[in-house]
Amino acid sequence: MSVTDITADTSPQTESLIKLREQLNRVLLGKSEAVEMVIACLLSHGHLLLDDLPGTGKTTLAKAIASCVGGKLARVQCTPDLLPSDVTGFNLFNQKTREFEFHPGPVFSDVLLADELNRTTPRTQSALLEAMAERQVTIDASPYHLSKTFFVIATQNPIDSHGAYPLPEAQLDRFTIKLKIGYPDRASQIDILEAASGKETAVDTLSSVLSLEELATLQETARTITVHPRVREYLVDLVDATRNEPAIQLGVSPRGMLLWQRIAQAWAMLQGRDFVTPSDVVHVAGPVLAVRLLTTTENVDDVIERLLNSVPTPEYR
Repeated sequence: MSVTDITADTSPQTESLIKLREQLNRVLLGKSEAVEMVIACLLSHGHLLLDDLPGTGKTTLAKAIASCVGGKLARVQCTPDLLPSDVTGFNLFNQKTREFEFHPGPVFSDVLLADELNRTTPRTQSALLEAMAERQVTIDASPYHLSKTFFVIATQNPIDSHGAYPLPEAQLDRFTIKLKIGYPDRASQIDILEAASGKETAVDTLSSVLSLEELATLQETARTITVHPRVREYLVDLVDATRNEPAIQLGVSPRGMLLWQRIAQAWAMLQGRDFVTPSDVVHVAGPVLAVRLLTTTENVDDVIERLLNSVPTPEYR
């Protein structure tokens, strides 16, 4: 599909994206920019890390996405005693049949909410690595395929670090972006209070606007968005800059570079274009780099801004 104008195009796919945007904005009031980035992450076939305070709508967002795509939602509350098999599943011996039976874990869903992922041990955190990267898990040497559109939303609390296990670089690099939703503005908070007086919550009123098959098609379409060679060179220059910046301990990996391009393609698609511009690359840079840059003492946002200003924007036709 060639994306021309998302507001004027009346194709079923474009109408579905408009409805998806409308429904998510109904449950995440006053956060339209965050909603756009979440949709872009979903279209890029990536995964999302939410680094924010409790009560800012992270669980509500996961429920809303699952409802909108007609998918199955699974939620895992990550605690220190959570085992890898509690996430992936396990084989259990059936005394009657005298055979082992596989009992699938929460990863066998369409949207997985891993709440407070940094509260569980590195061993259990690593159980998600294969699932996020390859959309399959291996149990007792047997591979099991997950949903084609498997989408992980993980959360972590940036304030209370007592008893937490910081996510390792290998884990962080599987996420496409990291977002901070933050508190809603005054008007949105009043709307939240008003909506709470009803019999149903905003999530309860949502309906499916996309099938999982349609979502998979949109994800495939996003990958076909044209990236000009000059834009690719610009992206590589930015990645190289992260590896040569003294304030950064670890720069962007080739995997991170690929995910950066994919979400830039998805962002361009949401803007109604079938090609990526340098501004698309820059617009998604903050969330992409925030999840994978290890800085020394400087604030990561300041380092990202300096990096973006240090690389000349390409001119092309």
